[in-house]
Amino acid sequence: MRMTNKIMRNNSLYNLNQNKLLEDKLTNQMTNQSKIARPSDDPVVAIRALRLRSNVTYVTQYYEKNAEDAEHWLDVTADAIATIDDILTDLYKKAGEGANKDLTADDLDIILTQMKSLTKEFYASGNVDYAGRYIFSGYRTDTAITFSAEDIAEMKKHPVSYNIKENLGFADIDSFEFTDFSALDDTTSYGPDGMKADGSNTSYEQDITDTKMYRVRLSYDNLDDTATAGELPKFVGGGGAIAMTEYASAEEAYRAIARGTETGVAYIPSTGELVFSEDYYTANFKEGDTFSVTYDKSSWEKDDINPVHYFECTETKDIGGGKTKTTAYNKDGVTTLPQDIYYDVGFNQNIQVNTVASEIFSHDVQRDMDDFQRCLDQLRGIETKLSDIEAKMADYPEDSDEYKSLTKQKEAAEKAQTYIRENIHDQFQNQITKYQDYLDANNVAGTNNSTRGSRLELISNRLMNQQATFKDLQTDNESIDVTQVAVELSSSELIYEAALMATGKIMQTNLMNYI
Repeated sequence: MRMTNKIMRNNSLYNLNQNKLLEDKLTNQMTNQSKIARPSDDPVVAIRALRLRSNVTYVTQYYEKNAEDAEHWLDVTADAIATIDDILTDLYKKAGEGANKDLTADDLDIILTQMKSLTKEFYASGNVDYAGRYIFSGYRTDTAITFSAEDIAEMKKHPVSYNIKENLGFADIDSFEFTDFSALDDTTSYGPDGMKADGSNTSYEQDITDTKMYRVRLSYDNLDDTATAGELPKFVGGGGAIAMTEYASAEEAYRAIARGTETGVAYIPSTGELVFSEDYYTANFKEGDTFSVTYDKSSWEKDDINPVHYFECTETKDIGGGKTKTTAYNKDGVTTLPQDIYYDVGFNQNIQVNTVASEIFSHDVQRDMDDFQRCLDQLRGIETKLSDIEAKMADYPEDSDEYKSLTKQKEAAEKAQTYIRENIHDQFQNQITKYQDYLDANNVAGTNNSTRGSRLELISNRLMNQQATFKDLQTDNESIDVTQVAVELSSSELIYEAALMATGKIMQTNLMNYI
């Protein structure tokens, strides 16, 4: 093969260009700190880089955003649960103080006022939010657990009624004692000897009764009566619908049951109770029974619990112009309870971050205050009656018929006071157990929340390690070894310079010079 000067020049220029390309590549690597500038430089590195970058992006999202957000949510929940624990502990202690039989109505009133204040704070703790989202509201993170003053103001402009279905069981039936001292209000029917003037051989003292009754206490009071709702609530048990009679006041219903004139179920919309006698209870209910009560409530106050977080219900809202808007909540196929919120915190891994209101915030905490108020009102009533009787006794001589009659009334009133005071003592004693149950429920919720937090901590640690590993792999795949590239760059510069010198010498002579 004949080698001409032109071929030698072309070969030299090609080789020089290759040296320049290598030097340019090494210079780019040194300035970019990357092995490749475009996928074609090394397809294997490019493909691996895309995969590793995706892994780093996902892990960073899980670790620095999702897991961190979940951790903050759990921390806020833990703080709220700790506050609730303190509140319930204080209520537990107050119930212990109230069990003292030597306390007067004024003393009990002070304790009850403190307990009501703590109860308000209990439900206020349910409205804690994280980044504008209520943490105990399930999926409805934009809706507080209780109605605010603004909600009530809006309801006055656009009235809202709820048809609520409350599912209950045999364990939801409780008992209480009712002391009837109405005989002391009808003194004209008794003679100076304290006996009935009609000869029925019944005295003031015999007409003072204390009756054990049973009831289903619904979650709300001030329910709609038949004048508003148009019908009685539906009380449905295993044997079908249960008939009821509506009463305007609790006192009227209690007395009707105590005197035997009401042998069925008394519905008291003002207190939200379905009350019946011991005989009716024994004949119609047994262990394991389940039943439901469907009722209407359109009268709402600040701090009332929003039923959409607890019950299957239908909201009917007046939107003006004679039109209404109806919304169903928690019906099958629409939304189910509980409403657990999960965060994706890893590849095919999620964790529940929320605690729903029904796990902690029982309606019973507020309804218990209503029972205490009823007992306290009875105690004040009998104490006032005693004071009136004693004041009247001072106006008569001790040997007068009036004085003797008042003495009999006083004895009957003292008997009623003993009954009521004993009932209040029992109420506070039972309340100690109830508050312990509320504390246990709160502790269970706290334990579940802490368990999620511990699991999240483990996941976060693994994500941190994964993030570091993927970043190291990404660096190994894409980044250069600066020392090695610097050596190669210096070597390529020397080679290029040597090539230039060699090419320069070759190009100085040709075949004509030889001839």
